[in-house]
Amino acid sequence: MKFSAGKAARKWTFGLSGCDQRTIGAVLALLLVAAPAPAQAYLTTSRVPLPKSRPVEAPTAEPAQKPGEESRKSEQPAEPEKPAAEARPPEPPPLSACRLALTDAVAIAPGIPDIKGPGACGGPDMVRLEAVVLPDKTRVPLKPAGTMRCAMATAVAEWIRADMAPLATSLGTRLIELDNFDSFDCRGRNRVVGAKLSEHGRANALDVRGLKLANGRSIALTERNTPREQREAVLHSVCTRFTTVLGPGSDGYHEDHIHLDIAERRGNYRICQWDVWDEWPRIAPLMPAMRPDEAPPREVAEGKPGEKMPEAAKAAEPQATQPAEAAPEPEAEPPEQPKQRPKPKPKKRRAPPPSPFSFLR
Repeated sequence: MKFSAGKAARKWTFGLSGCDQRTIGAVLALLLVAAPAPAQAYLTTSRVPLPKSRPVEAPTAEPAQKPGEESRKSEQPAEPEKPAAEARPPEPPPLSACRLALTDAVAIAPGIPDIKGPGACGGPDMVRLEAVVLPDKTRVPLKPAGTMRCAMATAVAEWIRADMAPLATSLGTRLIELDNFDSFDCRGRNRVVGAKLSEHGRANALDVRGLKLANGRSIALTERNTPREQREAVLHSVCTRFTTVLGPGSDGYHEDHIHLDIAERRGNYRICQWDVWDEWPRIAPLMPAMRPDEAPPREVAEGKPGEKMPEAAKAAEPQATQPAEAAPEPEAEPPEQPKQRPKPKPKKRRAPPPSPFSFLR
């Protein structure tokens, strides 16, 4: 006990004067003697209990920051937190009912982004119509490919599949190509500056010049050399399926192609203006032959008295009527003098009605 007390006294009195050390040592000795046994055992024991081990699920402790590190972090501008919507890529819009119906079994028409041009040009649900797939899996390409709305592409595909392919089959061949003259184009009607927006500007129209066949021939829709019955068959087909059909004879701007669109009008009004002209004659008509010299003279109408006979009639008449021996010509009668017309009588003027202010005279 004394050793422990002295040891404790030395520990607490380190660095004090001798008098102070003795005083503190005596006080500690009295405290140890008066302290109960458990306290003395706690102070005098040499074994100290260790802390419990750290559980596995406890969070990891953050490393201590070095002096000045916190100030550096505070100087740096804080990065704005990105919202969850920007972190994810935007989901594509759902396909329309038209796009779901226009599958690869009907047409090769990949979707393209919506076109938003100046004014009302462009539109939604756009596709690039590259080819029409026939029921026998053969493809009829559009050359060049056309940019249009899905509804217009569907109408073109149905027209080719249901009408034009059977027409080529009836001619003993098959359809292999569609001649595309124009599709989407942000312009006015008939390319007139300042005119109303054309259906081509709304991606709702297609201009066609002809259909190419596998036998090397083609159905040129505006050529007179194409058989009339073929052009009329195409005319009846397009006027049934499309709301606007413009061709030769419509307005002077569609003499070399056929315009097709599906514009919506009040009362389902339709326009079908296409004059199917007759074919050119295969053999040019011959010019009339020259009149033979022995032909009888042509009859000439008698003129009025005093009217001069045309020179051609005069030249022909003596040759036909002059006998072998010329008869003496009668003396020419003096020409009749024109009768003088009587002078018109002067018209009498009516006297003006009396004025109500005649009393002022």
